[in-house]
Amino acid sequence: KLALKSIKINMYWIAALASLKKVFSLLIALFLFSCSNSSDSEQGVRIALVMKSLANEFFATMAKGAEEHQQQTPGRYELIVNGIKDERDLSRQVAIVDEMVALRVDAIVIAPADSKALIPALKKAKAAGIVVVNIDNKLDQELLAEEQVKIPFVGPNNLTGAQRVGAVLAGNLSSGDQVLMLEGTRTSFNAQQRARGFELAMKEAAIEIVDSQSANWEMREANIITASMLTRYPDIKGILAGNDSMAMGALAAVKTIGKLGAIQIVGFDNISAVNQAIAAGEILATADQHADKLAAYGIDYALALLADEKAILADRETPVDLVTAKDI
Repeated sequence: KLALKSIKINMYWIAALASLKKVFSLLIALFLFSCSNSSDSEQGVRIALVMKSLANEFFATMAKGAEEHQQQTPGRYELIVNGIKDERDLSRQVAIVDEMVALRVDAIVIAPADSKALIPALKKAKAAGIVVVNIDNKLDQELLAEEQVKIPFVGPNNLTGAQRVGAVLAGNLSSGDQVLMLEGTRTSFNAQQRARGFELAMKEAAIEIVDSQSANWEMREANIITASMLTRYPDIKGILAGNDSMAMGALAAVKTIGKLGAIQIVGFDNISAVNQAIAAGEILATADQHADKLAAYGIDYALALLADEKAILADRETPVDLVTAKDI
């Protein structure tokens, strides 16, 4: 009986020691995890990329470029990629920003779906100590000043890019010809700038924009709107599209009425479908703002700001290049 009692006691202590060992191991693992994810170390820096619709090839390319950038410098930072289903789903994009704040990421690199609606959420992010960098679509400068928020913009000059694309269309038309314009979401700065660039190019060539409507960057919407405009304006010679998705929608409408070649189309973004259409002679020109590099430019800036808290928050202009058949 004494021997059995001694064995039971020994087994109890062995089990107790084993349990203590597990607890101790768990505590060590938690400590090491905490250290490896500390924002004080570059190894633990987390950057959230918040984009518009991933259904748009432009943003899918942007996401892929960001992922490749992260893979080229393994361990430098962790990348969290987010996007919304619809370009106009502002509430969801705001919610994503709030989620990234709750996750306590170190930086947010954002292509806002609207130039004003995202500012309050981004202001809260900055108040939480998060570095914010604006890419692609510039935030409204007046509202930023009113809210006393400084957020640098990294992206192309959309006005200049659109003016160059518009000039190509004008060069293929004659003074007095009429054209249509498809705008992006009108509350977006890049949509406003591209529309303005197109207008300047047409004015310089004495070409009339007889109708201009927003298709909200969407191919299907552009197709429906273009079909309607072509019915009202059967003599138009060209279509200016604020992005390539809308250009493809316009192209489908032009093909439907059998006017391919008679109506010249230009776009903006240089997605693969438009690149192929240019090579086939179906679309005249587009602008390449290098979607694969745009997010990477923003991420590099965010990393620089994280490394230097006293850095001056200045905008950085990125390249935008004209693309025509001779460039393909």
